[in-house]
Amino acid sequence: MNRTGPFWLDPADTGYVFPPVEHALREPDGLLAIGGDLAPERILNAYRHGIFPWFSPGQPILWWSPDPRAVLLPEKLKVSRSLRKTINKGSFRVTFGTAFEQVIRACAATPRRGQPGTWITEEMQQAYIHLHRMGYAHSAESWSGDELVGGLYGIRLGRVFYGESMFSRRTDASKVAFVHLVRKLQEEGVVLIDCQVTTDHLLSLGAEEIPRRRFVGLLREYT
Repeated sequence: MNRTGPFWLDPADTGYVFPPVEHALREPDGLLAIGGDLAPERILNAYRHGIFPWFSPGQPILWWSPDPRAVLLPEKLKVSRSLRKTINKGSFRVTFGTAFEQVIRACAATPRRGQPGTWITEEMQQAYIHLHRMGYAHSAESWSGDELVGGLYGIRLGRVFYGESMFSRRTDASKVAFVHLVRKLQEEGVVLIDCQVTTDHLLSLGAEEIPRRRFVGLLREYT
């Protein structure tokens, strides 16, 4: 296989095989494959190989593996002085995995700058809710009293956590949940957090870019 993607994935293929990530397009950055389905086995196999689904309503399922890759090493987490004060004040109560469905639906409903709709379609929501019930998808929640005001969710495989999306209804609510989750994951032996695509928000928390080849090598070692 020596041509550049995107490649077509047959939904009937129960081997859930993906083409090598080296064949992903450079523009749009990382587009590797189209089609397939959102079966748990296919999604998990994608993550193990540095691939994730990301598509808008009305589009076919699109599979991506951008280069470079945004990641966070837990020991490099940055907590600003103002965020540290918010955490120390106990402004939010943080829980883990107590409201996964609420978190993913809140992420889907949150407007994003430059995005007219959401990529977290109903089909995607149901797929990740199923993965949560299987024990692979996890969430962290920030509460103000009994109100869910922030959170995030992602997939964990071995010693790698793949962050998917976050939302915030109060200033710093999602950041507080993120900091608590990173610390918890570090205690549990997680050595790599996949942030997928670089944003200023993630950079402010300590994320960095690494070559895709290095990222995939780390996945082989830690998943």
